[in-house]
Amino acid sequence: MTYAPTIGLEIHVELKTRTKMFCGCLNNPDPSPLEGCEAVCFERSLSFKGEGKQPNTNICPICLAHPGTLPVANKKAIEAVLKLGLALNSKIPETSKFDRKNYFYPDLPKGYQISQYDKPLVIGGELNGVKLTRVHLEEDTARLLHSTIDNKQLTENLKLNVKGQRSNVSLVDFNRAGVPLMELVTEPDIKTGEQAVAFAKELQIILRYLDISDADMEKGQMRVEANISISKDSKFGVKVEVKNLNSFRAVQGAIDYEIKRQEKVLEKSEKVIHETRGWNEGRGTTISQRVKEEAHDYRYFPEPDLPIIDISKFDLNGLKAEIPELPQQKRERFIKEYGLKPEQVEIFVEDQDLAGYFEASVSELNTDLHGQEAVNMLFNYLSSDIKGLTNELGIGIKSLNITPENFADLIVLVVKGEISSRIAKDLLKEMHRSGIDPQSIIKEKRLSQISNEAEIENAIKEMMAENASAVNDYKNGKENILQFLIGKTMAKLKGRGNPEKIKKQLKSKLLS
Repeated sequence: MTYAPTIGLEIHVELKTRTKMFCGCLNNPDPSPLEGCEAVCFERSLSFKGEGKQPNTNICPICLAHPGTLPVANKKAIEAVLKLGLALNSKIPETSKFDRKNYFYPDLPKGYQISQYDKPLVIGGELNGVKLTRVHLEEDTARLLHSTIDNKQLTENLKLNVKGQRSNVSLVDFNRAGVPLMELVTEPDIKTGEQAVAFAKELQIILRYLDISDADMEKGQMRVEANISISKDSKFGVKVEVKNLNSFRAVQGAIDYEIKRQEKVLEKSEKVIHETRGWNEGRGTTISQRVKEEAHDYRYFPEPDLPIIDISKFDLNGLKAEIPELPQQKRERFIKEYGLKPEQVEIFVEDQDLAGYFEASVSELNTDLHGQEAVNMLFNYLSSDIKGLTNELGIGIKSLNITPENFADLIVLVVKGEISSRIAKDLLKEMHRSGIDPQSIIKEKRLSQISNEAEIENAIKEMMAENASAVNDYKNGKENILQFLIGKTMAKLKGRGNPEKIKKQLKSKLLS
């Protein structure tokens, strides 16, 4: 029996504001170790997620929910959400408000989370053909670490009288508590794990373009939850939520597995349970965690300590003017302006610095003279050789010591046949090392391509004398040996020979 999957996503994104959502603490969940800190708590010697980080340093009475403390909303965080809404053609309401979401857990010091319930900052919108329900703003929770420690630390630091050598402990790091957290909720328009990943990747790129989040999933800055159901008709099935998917691989794996799991349940004439499940990366399975809560379980009510948000006080036109060229716009422009194929453009959509370098380099080409061939060759060298060089050196394109002008000059030399592709690849490393233009290096090291027929003729004669057996094989019908003979001739010319002229003269010589 065929079942139709229905999938909706909830994506949490940590915003990169300078301070936290409701207080003046630095928004840095993973600060570097402090030097000369006198009040080092015993738990700081343990390995928190992100080894070498200092827990409980960017905190204050508001983060820790001390009695009498009052929150103040972060304007920059609100603007970040509004900017995303404008970029996704969403509706921006006239007013919005914060609400209290009540539940008890060790990582929630107040016993409630300041979130948004019925009046979010952003309503509707669309991305990758998937409709959005809403985008709202809330505060992140603290981070828990469950570990075992040496009991000496407990007795020396906390003066506890404990038996045995080690104890199981649960530690709380409040550095993340209060970090601005944006939640984007989609309509159930997604049908496959692959489509879900494509949506999440596009959102990640947009967040980076808008400079409102680094959206690094490995650091927990972007976390995906998938709501999955299947049915054999147009009605929705029973929804199962899979939480805290922290990689694109996990998103696709969890969705694909959960669809198959629910199919097996229904094929046994059993019922799918409305629950929350987690993803076990090692086993490649989802695991039941708890029965799914409904909105009424959280007893939402308006946050009494924060005023209604009057959107008219925000400069929406100014925020809209700050929105850069978005990924889809860049795709369309690069295809139209530079004659690139859709699959070629993606490398520039994902890396804005590389895209900037490409455009600066193309602007140095005389495209009227050298045409599309030069643009295509520039793309090939940039996407393979330049990328390979920066990866080898462990640097970004901004740290490359080759100006766009010098790179374009190198491409022109290859197009005009003045240097070979092999020489060009070697030149790139020397250009980065010295910062010098390619013509100067060619002149200094005598690297120009040899196209002189007499020089090539002499090299061919020497090569044929040294490889008589291979020459005879070619003459006896083994035409695939031609490339070997060309390579041997090129070696005689120390890689500087014009390959087309070598091939032409060699074939003529072999047939004579």
